[in-house]
Amino acid sequence: MPWFGFGFNAFGQIYVHEELRKGECSDSAKQVKVSKPAELSGQVDRRDGCLKTEIRASWSRRASLHLDSDSCVCLAGFVSSGSSHALPVKESRGCKDAIISESYLTLAFSDRLESWDLQKEEKTPSWSMAIKTHPESSGPSVDLPLVPGGYIATTPPLYRSLSPQLRAKSLALSSEHAVLLSASGAVYTWGLGSHGQLGHGGLASEEEPRVVEALWGMTMSCVATGSWHSVCISDGGDLYVWGWNESGQLGLPSRGLRKALQQQSSQQAGALHPDASTSPAEEPQEGEEHEEVFISIQAFPALLDITPSSCEIRTVSCGCRHTAAVTTTGDLYTWGWGDYGQLGQQTLVSSDEPQRVEFFREQQMHVTDVVCGAWNTFVAAVKEEVACS
Repeated sequence: MPWFGFGFNAFGQIYVHEELRKGECSDSAKQVKVSKPAELSGQVDRRDGCLKTEIRASWSRRASLHLDSDSCVCLAGFVSSGSSHALPVKESRGCKDAIISESYLTLAFSDRLESWDLQKEEKTPSWSMAIKTHPESSGPSVDLPLVPGGYIATTPPLYRSLSPQLRAKSLALSSEHAVLLSASGAVYTWGLGSHGQLGHGGLASEEEPRVVEALWGMTMSCVATGSWHSVCISDGGDLYVWGWNESGQLGLPSRGLRKALQQQSSQQAGALHPDASTSPAEEPQEGEEHEEVFISIQAFPALLDITPSSCEIRTVSCGCRHTAAVTTTGDLYTWGWGDYGQLGQQTLVSSDEPQRVEFFREQQMHVTDVVCGAWNTFVAAVKEEVACS
């Protein structure tokens, strides 16, 4: 199944230009920002069937987890030697899952966990832990960053314990807060709360997991988090958002973003027509009200309808200040900060309104998954007439 990427590409996380491969000079600015979905370089070509590949991303790296009889992880982006090319990790052979941060690559095997320090060239993992599995299980009972008894953090101490009473199903981590989905469908958050990203109605931080009371009684199926915002999907396919909306990453009206876009539009108009006088904004007629409510911080979960037909959301992922969601109809919608092209709209414009990425419709492709890096986005898509069993 092919994966596509767009957004920040300074370290070749998406692709390495042919000129750079040959050591020739190239306009680096053209390689840093990728606004149109591009098929990822270094993918495994399998003509005998559908190879399951999953993507994990940090700010400067991309990890491709190839899951088949000889599973392994391949890295692209910044590596310790300073080169920017795909790097096979021999020690990953046979792994079942992986997560990557700026400092560590953690691999989950059927019987152990291993964390490798990406800032050092070591021949042994910097940390490891044995995993006890049930005889009928072929691998870890939970997906990373969850592990039996706790979870793997992005910074040391890498292993953090969790209360068994939470019965965690999945976990999303930012650098400073966490969102946990329990087996019963309840959502818990903890960590930094300065931008309302915990969803408890205030800006206080929480040292221990605390249930998001506003969602209590509704069963959730998926959680995700950006640097200062959080999202979740209900069993019915509804999308809930909360936290910081400075760049429109919640899909709610953002005053700062609107002002920035207006200034940019005025500057472009002035450059095209330097002699033209600036016309004042139209004033509302008497009896009319055009006051729009802008949201900087949404401290409680808010329901977000991202499509005109209000179709269900299948999965969602968050970047640093942008969000991407896949619908059950196979469409991709993006919103938030877009300065590096991470919205895939073939522009570098930010947006506080969810917009469909038309590239995949034009290519007659059905989007099946999305994973956001801090400043980029990775998308799995197949031709509409092709289906993987």
